[in-house]
Amino acid sequence: MNNRNRGKNTGDDILFGSDKQMEKLKMAAQDMLYLLSRDYSEKASSELVGNRYKLKTRQIQALRGASASEKQIGNRKSNRLEISDLKGRVLYLDGFNVLIVMESLLSGAYIFEGLDGCFRDLSGVHGTYKRVNQTLRAVELVASFFHKAGIRKLVWIFDKPVSNSGRIKQIILDFAVENNLNWEAGLEYNPDKFLAENSEIAVSSDAWILDNCKNWFNLIQYLITEEKLDVNLVRMF
Repeated sequence: MNNRNRGKNTGDDILFGSDKQMEKLKMAAQDMLYLLSRDYSEKASSELVGNRYKLKTRQIQALRGASASEKQIGNRKSNRLEISDLKGRVLYLDGFNVLIVMESLLSGAYIFEGLDGCFRDLSGVHGTYKRVNQTLRAVELVASFFHKAGIRKLVWIFDKPVSNSGRIKQIILDFAVENNLNWEAGLEYNPDKFLAENSEIAVSSDAWILDNCKNWFNLIQYLITEEKLDVNLVRMF
């Protein structure tokens, strides 16, 4: 048993835990919306806004994840499916994206609700995935969703170049066998492109996937609501 989790970084309570910082981040998010909607690049927008509000690196990281243009927000909302749309369907799940957000959420890390209604965290794979104490609980919550939604098949897709991707793929497949779940798991060199092009319904909060897929489902929002999860939530609007 390991003692790893994806909890808060030292200093996160100072950056995200006060009303003063939250007001600053919300104003920054509105400025980002304005600039992105006028075709400023994300990099230029975040530098401009970050300087204006004297944001720290992790605040800028959270801001970038939570921001989108008016056009992006509109498109994402129009392609978003509800739980009632999923019965009997095949879903493709962005494995590391979903697992890491859920692991962070269950670890008590700050989770950021963006202008598009998606939930993101400040963790990342960084070339290697390490299983944490909350991994199994995250998989169990996905299984609960799978049953309640009446999904026909769930396909987990992981980044092949990421170290330990084969190991987590096997953990998912073993869990599926033990619990009699119609799950598959695959490794792809470019999972974002694969999910956008090959899935009828994608499960992810990755911005590029949301902008390029046919349809998507907001699994993190569903689990927070349905399972009444305790979340250190930061709303950026």
